[in-house]
Amino acid sequence: MAVKTVAVLGAGAMGGGIAQVAAQSGYNVILNDVDIKFVNKAMERIDAFMQKGIEKGKFTPEQKEQVLGRINGTTDMNQFADADLVIEAIIEDLNVKKNAFKELDNICKPETIIATNTSSMSITVLANETQRPAQVVGMHFFNPPPIMRLVEIIRGYYTSDETVAIVADVAKSMRKSTIEVKKDYPGFVVNRLMLVQYLEAIRLVENGVATPEDVDAALKLGLNHPMGQFELQDFAGVDIGYHVLNYLYDEHKEAFWTPPQSLKSLINAGRFGRKTGAGWYDYKK
Repeated sequence: MAVKTVAVLGAGAMGGGIAQVAAQSGYNVILNDVDIKFVNKAMERIDAFMQKGIEKGKFTPEQKEQVLGRINGTTDMNQFADADLVIEAIIEDLNVKKNAFKELDNICKPETIIATNTSSMSITVLANETQRPAQVVGMHFFNPPPIMRLVEIIRGYYTSDETVAIVADVAKSMRKSTIEVKKDYPGFVVNRLMLVQYLEAIRLVENGVATPEDVDAALKLGLNHPMGQFELQDFAGVDIGYHVLNYLYDEHKEAFWTPPQSLKSLINAGRFGRKTGAGWYDYKK
């Protein structure tokens, strides 16, 4: 199946970024959210990103207009009816995602592939909400999608080889590198590795071994990471990491995955990272 139209469900940082990457790669894009204001904000972010690219000589004004012109913003999911590929990028809440997949299955044409951008949740559980489990797959982009190079392609129990091949080709057409996660394993590959490090970073701070600033400096200067773990979680969303840890704990029932108390305190205080002006660090000036 040739993919010509990509629909993105959810216009937040991830969904908007995925829509941008798809449009830059020549796909017709349908970008949906529950309120048009979220779609409009995503379009503003895309416009601003590409304007900076123009100033740096990476894009021309004509290319920006072409990319923006390929994106159709809407609140009507019925417009997904003719999409070849749908990428779900909504809140990391399993029940909300299950309801979305059930609705998408009813709206989309039979041959449509439905992918999820979830960072940790079961592809198989979501596929079971549809009548097309062979065409359900994980397609996990990283934040921010226009810059980060990796896409994890995750198999559910019933995901077909054809589906994996098609979405891998789409990702490569977006100039992304891919890895195939061969088993539907909670957290997949990247988050399994990253969250172990994140938990250890928090424990070092809670035990008084080092400050968040020094842990981040150690990761950047000692391990050559572009960002420290506390900076990274503030950038991605402290609440997202918290929800993923809770999901991993529910899946494994292992104390190791229990969110630390200092992380719970941030959540209770509404300090979700850069998007709220404060997380592990303060960003309000």
